[in-house]
Amino acid sequence: MRFNVAAIKHQKGVALIIVLLIVALVSVLATQMGSRLQLQVKRASNIKDNNQAYWYAMGAEQYAQKSIKFLLENSDGVIHLDQQWSEPFVYPLEGGGIQAQLFDMQSCFNINSLRAGAQNSTGSDSNSGVSERQLAFKRLMTNINGDISTYDIDTFSDSLVDWLDVDSEMSPQGAEDSEYESRQFPYLAANSLMAHKSELRLVNGVNTEWLDDILEQVCVIPGDDQLKINVNTINEDSATVLAALTGLDESGAQDVISNRPDDGYKTKDDFLAVNTVSALNMPAEREDWFDVTTQHFLLKVKTTYNNATFSMVTVFTVDDSQNVSILRREFGIQ
Repeated sequence: MRFNVAAIKHQKGVALIIVLLIVALVSVLATQMGSRLQLQVKRASNIKDNNQAYWYAMGAEQYAQKSIKFLLENSDGVIHLDQQWSEPFVYPLEGGGIQAQLFDMQSCFNINSLRAGAQNSTGSDSNSGVSERQLAFKRLMTNINGDISTYDIDTFSDSLVDWLDVDSEMSPQGAEDSEYESRQFPYLAANSLMAHKSELRLVNGVNTEWLDDILEQVCVIPGDDQLKINVNTINEDSATVLAALTGLDESGAQDVISNRPDDGYKTKDDFLAVNTVSALNMPAEREDWFDVTTQHFLLKVKTTYNNATFSMVTVFTVDDSQNVSILRREFGIQ
């Protein structure tokens, strides 16, 4: 029997190539499987770390909720900045930690309050029928940035009232649905209370040149249209708010804050009895804007665990029975 040596060598070469191709294919598959396995392990680890950071934040929220209740039960209803609640909270943990701080939401101007308030006639054509609260907001805008024109202030404040009220009647320099529907990307006026102060960016008359300055001094309390300022927790950085609400100039408001007792005023009447404040002869409605207690707190939390970070903002509200509940949570907010 004769063998074709050339054919045998050719077959051996083909077999070798096939084996090499199989080895290469198996190597590629093994590499891909290894990479995917590492990715899945890393993904599972990240999910675990993120979940742990989230639960750290939830723990801080529960601690803050109980701390607020304890504060109210042991402060005789007087809340001030010399109490421990206002201090930053830092708690190290294995593999991470918690940073948290409470803020008084009644040390800023509640935008939602512009929907409420009795109308008054001031005797000025430009301000006839404008509420005391709207006049205070106009003073606030002027105090914050003296370069804002009167036209811009009137347009923005009127449009803001129209945004918040439930009707479709347009204020003298305001805006309702017809204005917003005519824009390149149309939308409607909310005609309801704001949920977050970022909504101010949608209101007619807003200008990015001064909006950031306004956002630093205002807040939005969800579902609440009351204007109550705690005169014990407003600080010198927010003197413009106190000046706008009282009618003082900014330097006078700074003096009232700097001369405030360390443990705050015991009653609203103690604040109103301050010489520079009593000399203003404020109407009763304006006097009702001030208080020495707080019903709304804001908690900012940032937690870390291994390589994961988590940020959260929580708004607390206190009812008449001093029960503390959560109004709103925001995730990923610094």
